[in-house]
Amino acid sequence: MTAVDFDAEKQVRPRFGVRWIASTRGQIIALSLFLVVATVLLYYPVNGHPFANYDDPDYVTDNFHVKSGLHWSTVTWAFTTYAAANWHPLTWLSHATDVELFQLDAGRHHDVNVLLHVVNVVLLFWVLQRATGCVGRSAMVAALFALHPVNVETVAWIAERKNLLSMLFFLLALGAYRWYALKPQASRYGAVAALYAMGLMCKPQVITLPCVLLLWDYWPLRRMFPDNAEGGTPGISPKSFSDLVWEKVPLFALSAASAVITVKAQTAGGATNWYPISVRVNNAVVSYARYIGKAFWPSRLAAMYPHPGSSLAEWQIAGALLLLLAITGLALEGWRRRYLMVGWFWFLGTLVPMLGLKQVGAQAMADRYAYLPFIGLFIMVCWGVADWFEKRHVSTAWLAPPGIAVLLALAMVAHRQVSYWSDHVTLWSHALLVTSGNWQAENNLGMALLRQGRMEDAIPHFRAAAAIDPDDPVSNMNIGTYEHSHGNLPLAIEYYKKTASLARNPKIKADAYNNIGYAYKDLGDYADARRNLEAAVAVNPEFAGAWISLGLVGEKTGDFESAIQSYSGALKIDPSDVTYLLLAHALEQSGRKDEAQAAVERAKGISENFREAQRSANRLREK
Repeated sequence: MTAVDFDAEKQVRPRFGVRWIASTRGQIIALSLFLVVATVLLYYPVNGHPFANYDDPDYVTDNFHVKSGLHWSTVTWAFTTYAAANWHPLTWLSHATDVELFQLDAGRHHDVNVLLHVVNVVLLFWVLQRATGCVGRSAMVAALFALHPVNVETVAWIAERKNLLSMLFFLLALGAYRWYALKPQASRYGAVAALYAMGLMCKPQVITLPCVLLLWDYWPLRRMFPDNAEGGTPGISPKSFSDLVWEKVPLFALSAASAVITVKAQTAGGATNWYPISVRVNNAVVSYARYIGKAFWPSRLAAMYPHPGSSLAEWQIAGALLLLLAITGLALEGWRRRYLMVGWFWFLGTLVPMLGLKQVGAQAMADRYAYLPFIGLFIMVCWGVADWFEKRHVSTAWLAPPGIAVLLALAMVAHRQVSYWSDHVTLWSHALLVTSGNWQAENNLGMALLRQGRMEDAIPHFRAAAAIDPDDPVSNMNIGTYEHSHGNLPLAIEYYKKTASLARNPKIKADAYNNIGYAYKDLGDYADARRNLEAAVAVNPEFAGAWISLGLVGEKTGDFESAIQSYSGALKIDPSDVTYLLLAHALEQSGRKDEAQAAVERAKGISENFREAQRSANRLREK
C-alpha cells in the first residue's frame, strides 16, 4: 500500500492478527512521517516572515498584556477581556507564552503556528484511521488538509493561532468521543466536554461540535441507525436517535453559553456590521458555492474578500442555491454511502458560524474559515473515489500516481501562496490584484507603505479606500494623518472627527480622539486638546500614547501634577525609558527631585540606548 493509496479496506473490519497489526502500525508510522515532512517543507519559509500589519498588532505586537509575558495578571486579563472583539483566553495565553519564551521574534511565533498545524494534520489522520479502520483514505484526507492552499492563511498569519488551537482541541474531542462510545462512562464524557470547552476558549468556530458528533454517530461509529447488512461498529453499542441527541445536551449547553459570550464580545468590540438579513443570507448562499470552487480550484486566494453588500446578481444567488440543492440531493440519494452525507453536512454545518448570518467584520468570506469545514469535502472525495475504484474491481494502486500529482499541484500553489505573506506590500498588492472594491486591502497596503516611510505612495490607497466606502473610519483617519503631517491641521481635525463619529471599534475611536487632541495641541488650543485626550483614555484606558499626550499637555499648561498622573498612567501600561524620562522632568519641575532622580535611574535600567531615549523625550516636550 503506497503513501497515498485510497485503500479499499472495509470499514472497521480488520483482522487482528499479529502480522496485520505490525503491518498496519508500520503504515501509520510511515504515513505520519510523510505528513510531517511534507507539511514542514511547505511551511518552513514562514520562519523568515514578519508579523502581519493586520490583527497581529492587536494580538501581539501592540498588546501590552501579551507583551508582558506569562504572569498571573496576564491570566486574569485573558479570562476577563473582550479585546479584539472575542473571548478566547487560551489563545491570549498561547501568545503570551510565546512572548515569554521568544519575546517578539516573529520567526519563532510563526514556528509555533507551523508546529500546531503539523500536530493537527497528524491528529486528523489518527482520528480518522481509528474511527474508520481505513489507513490510506485517512492519510489522503490528512494530506489534503496539510497542503491545501486555502489553509495557508491560518498557518502563515500569527493572529490565526486561535484557528489552529481550536482545531487541536476539536480533533482531540473527536478522538476522545470514540473512546467514550466504546465504553460510555461519566469520566470519559467529561474528557470530551473538557476538550470541547478548551476549544471554545480558543475560538468559538468549533461551536458546532455537538452536531458533528451526531454525524460521527451516523458514520463512521454507526451508533445511529445501524443497517442490517453491516450492523454497527464492533465494540460500540447502537442507540436510538433521541438518546443520542439527549446525550449531547450538556455539549449543546456549552455551545449556547459560548454563543452568548461571543455575541457580547463582538458587540462590545464594535465588530458587528448590520447588513439587512436578506443581504446576509444571499451572501451566505453564494459564499458556500465560492468555498466549494476554491476547494477544487484554489486560485485567486486573498487575505481579504470584500463583502458584496446588495450587489450580488440574482443569477449568482440562484445558481449557487441550485448547486447546493443538487449536491444535497446527491448526498441524500447515496445514503447507503454514509460518508457522503456526513462529509457534506460536516461542510455545510461547520461553516454556519462563519457565514456572516450574524455579520462580524467586513469580509464576505475568508480562507481561514475553511480550515475546519473543508475536512468534510475531503472525506467525501477520498472515500468516494476509492469506492468508485473498488466497485469496478480496479486496483487501488492505480490511485497512487494521480494522488501524488494532486498533492504536488496543491503544494506548488500553496508554496506560492505562502510567499505572498513574506511582506505586507506583497500581501495586500496581491489581494488588490485578485479582488475588486477591496477598501480594507487598500488601507492595509497604504499602512504598509507608510511604515516604509512612503507617505506619498500610501495616500492614494487611503483615498481609494475612502472612495469605495466613505463611512470607513480607518481610511478617514489615515487621510487625517496625512493632512496632519503636511501641516493642514484644521482639515486633519475634520477627518479625525469624522473617524470618531463613524468608529464602533473602541480602539479606533480612542485613536481618533487622541489624534484630535494632538492636532489641537499643535494648534496651541490646550483646552480642546485636553478634552479630546481625556475622551481617548475614557474609551480606551489602556491607551499609553494618549496618557503620554495628556502629560505633555499638562506640562505645556504648567499643570505638572496632572502631567505626573498622566505619565504614571502610561507607565502602568507600558513602562518605557522615554516615559520614565518624561515623568522625571515633570517631577523635577514640581520640586520632587529625589523622585525625579529615581525615575531617571529606572529609565537607565531598562533602556537599550539611553541617549536616544533622552533625545526622544526632549523632542516630545518641544513639540
